[in-house]
Amino acid sequence: MTEEPKKSEELETAKKPAEKTEANVVSPKRRRKKTKKFVQHGIAHIQASYNNTIISITDLNGDVLGWASAGQVGFKGPKKGTPYAAGVVVKNLLEKIKEVGLRQVDVKVKGIGSGREAAIRALAGAGLAIVGIKDLTPIPHNGVRPPKVRRV
Repeated sequence: MTEEPKKSEELETAKKPAEKTEANVVSPKRRRKKTKKFVQHGIAHIQASYNNTIISITDLNGDVLGWASAGQVGFKGPKKGTPYAAGVVVKNLLEKIKEVGLRQVDVKVKGIGSGREAAIRALAGAGLAIVGIKDLTPIPHNGVRPPKVRRV
């Protein structure tokens, strides 16, 4: 006569998880820890159009530290292109990247919107030392071809 296993023993074996084999083990993806940059000198790129103002701050290599735009801050419609919106964008951007330790910026301005000067003033007002200002607005050399003469 063989001894039958007791019910409690059967339950214990049923509760045990299946042993892990190399085939069914999924390794979690390893993420690199994001290193915080400490940059004292950067470049502020201001793109000011009639419809919006976009500001991004990079290090000297061109790696973006942070960016903000009038639409992202919450302005809608024609208010995005105003000088006030540009000032609010700068404050929001500097709030985002304050742990970077930025002290000096070169400013590169592109576009003809009304937010260009306001953004530069807001950068200076926030305590950043402006080292230089460069205007990178594209200028057409010869423009588009004129329309042909109208004959009536």
